[in-house]
Amino acid sequence: MPELSKDLVALLQYLAPGFIVAWVFFGLTSHNKPSQFERVAQALIFTVVIQLLVRLEEFVAGALGKWIVLGRWTDTSTLAAALLTALVFGIVLSACANADTLHGLVRKFGLTSRTSHPCEWFGIFKDYPRFVVLQQKDGTRIFGWPKVWPSEPGSGHFFLTSASKTADGEEQDLQHLEGILIDAKDVAWVEFAKQPEE
Repeated sequence: MPELSKDLVALLQYLAPGFIVAWVFFGLTSHNKPSQFERVAQALIFTVVIQLLVRLEEFVAGALGKWIVLGRWTDTSTLAAALLTALVFGIVLSACANADTLHGLVRKFGLTSRTSHPCEWFGIFKDYPRFVVLQQKDGTRIFGWPKVWPSEPGSGHFFLTSASKTADGEEQDLQHLEGILIDAKDVAWVEFAKQPEE
């Protein structure tokens, strides 16, 4: 096996924080992984942000070093700070995307009408937690609480609890079941029940 050149190792070491941020973000959100080129571009952008944050951390550590001496800031310190910062930054970025924080703030200023969710389908399920009716393509209607739903229409599965099923005019109570798993490909549309008046 050929050895990796020092330049390649240095490049990978430099880009590692950006790839960690992307890895954490796509692991903790329902966003689909982009193409390989887009992932590399995102890793480059995240790397620049992480490098700026690490420089800031180094400055703060140097300023605090006047009162508390923990050791010298070395290349190893820079690498450790970059990896830890990337991990924390990825978690914070994921939490903001899942809570629609950034887009929610920008919407207040009227700059966009979009959300942080990967698609409208996912956003509606997240923003309207309530009982649903899944109208299947064969005419069967299944009522229940969506415990799990697919990130996008046409792929994945619904997991409904407290379910009941109506087929050919006959209702079948499925309360004795823990839940029912339904392929999203079989669902023609989804109806959301109104919230009860308080």
